[in-house]
Amino acid sequence: MNAHEIDYNIFGEEMQYVEIELDPQESVVAEAGSFMMMNDGIGMTTIFGDGTNQDKGVLGKLFSAGKRLLTGESLFMTVFTNNGFGKKHVSFASPYPGKIIPIDLTEFGGKFICQKDAFLCAAKGVSIGIEFSKKIGRGLFGGEGFIMQKIEGDGMGFVHAGGTSAKKVLQPGEILRVDTGCIVGFTQDIEYDVEFVGGIKNTIFGGEGLFFANLKGPGTVYIQSLPFSRLAGRIIAMAPQTGKGSRGEGSLLGGIGNLLDGDNRF
Repeated sequence: MNAHEIDYNIFGEEMQYVEIELDPQESVVAEAGSFMMMNDGIGMTTIFGDGTNQDKGVLGKLFSAGKRLLTGESLFMTVFTNNGFGKKHVSFASPYPGKIIPIDLTEFGGKFICQKDAFLCAAKGVSIGIEFSKKIGRGLFGGEGFIMQKIEGDGMGFVHAGGTSAKKVLQPGEILRVDTGCIVGFTQDIEYDVEFVGGIKNTIFGGEGLFFANLKGPGTVYIQSLPFSRLAGRIIAMAPQTGKGSRGEGSLLGGIGNLLDGDNRF
């Protein structure tokens, strides 16, 4: 194997974290800000990109890091290496409520495509790159734009899904229609395109967006019940406006409720 062979355990329900077990000189690479805790004897090194092009000189490092800017990620990643004796553990936490999904790349032909903010961590040697959409409709209306992330190699990677996750194994020719924001990732053989919802009432009053994602098998798809964009939108919608109470989001009943509980601000 080119990637380090790591063991892991996932803990928790709503706010999970993954604990990676490292043998001496084994390493794991992670997104900045995902670190939770680690044993003494583990060293941290900040690197450009994912570390897979570190032996290709300055241009290789800059190219590896520059690809990450296209996905909205930091130029830098952090490598955690067991520099001590015996097994050590390092843990990485979910960024928001949901599930951590382990991806064994050897089971998926060495490549997995995911949304831009799904990647959490991976064994050192796994490449974290970008996947360009070749279809204009998918790029413009697919929810993820023209660029998605891809993880490649022969090791373990970990991605995060918001809310509850679902794994769907599609047979050849089988089609699954999904809200564009609910896709976590899929294997390389999946055909991904978008489809117009259709119908004036559906378009104006449906509240589900204008497009579905069409995922055609064969392959494996991971779906999330609570995309971060949807979570953020609900939080913003419930935030109180300046000088007003938050009950009822400004409705008449909200004003009556404020009177009843002693809050007479309108």
